[in-house]
Amino acid sequence: MSDAFTIRDFETVEEYRGCVALQEETWGAGFSESVSPAIQKVAQILGGVAAGAYDAEGKLVGFVFGMTGLRGGEVVHWSDMLAVRAGTRDAGLGRRLKAYQREKMLGLGIDRMFWTFDPLQSRNAHLNITKLGAVVREYVPDMYGDTDSPLHRGIGTDRFVALWLMGSARVVERLGDGPDAPFGGALGVRAARALRGASPALAPAGTDTDGAGQHPRPGDPDLGLADDAVSVVIPSDVVRLMADDTGLAVAWRVATRAALAHYMARGYEVREFDRGTTVSRYVLVRGE
Repeated sequence: MSDAFTIRDFETVEEYRGCVALQEETWGAGFSESVSPAIQKVAQILGGVAAGAYDAEGKLVGFVFGMTGLRGGEVVHWSDMLAVRAGTRDAGLGRRLKAYQREKMLGLGIDRMFWTFDPLQSRNAHLNITKLGAVVREYVPDMYGDTDSPLHRGIGTDRFVALWLMGSARVVERLGDGPDAPFGGALGVRAARALRGASPALAPAGTDTDGAGQHPRPGDPDLGLADDAVSVVIPSDVVRLMADDTGLAVAWRVATRAALAHYMARGYEVREFDRGTTVSRYVLVRGE
């Protein structure tokens, strides 16, 4: 249960180093882009967040790190890293870490937070969009270039830039327990309605029977739609897909990049996400 965890700012050198160790456990031993103890501390001094989640025995099981600065002349917070130790995931801890970060920023008078995530990662999309209420208005191809993390496995580092309007009714609703707050994979009322009304800009084209895992294959993107809402499908378990068939994972990257970048460049924003067993779907709505 998430109530068994305590979330607090890092304070000691040992705690900062523990965060580095968890980064390497998550992104690979010797991960060259890990955030050092010195940078974690400086970020805190300048209004950022470097905080950990600890279990009842005092073991670090998750962390969140972000920096505060200017974007477009406005003071905003950029959440750079969030990780939860394997074996502790799906307990709501990622959501609690984000809520802690949000409270810190709202206390400083900051109401916009940004962060990036891979559009092919359904677990992250479910947390960021469905549970937290973030929206996405930016798609950046190969944002970080080549990295030495085994998590990327040669499919590039395309990223969504999530926008979290922390004081908005949407975010307050998603963090609460109202009828439109979707949890456990179930869509809220408005989200389900948006999905039903969305035309498919990218749909699955059957199952790959040649690979090891019989994974879904992407269809051809439809770039000619002018509907108020469109949907884009992704594989629900891209981590297993990358392990079984890198070529098929690359095909999904190419197809989703074409569809998502095309419609977002034309004023659509990612508003909802429906996480399924085999495939999951984004719903993009023409920006208001």
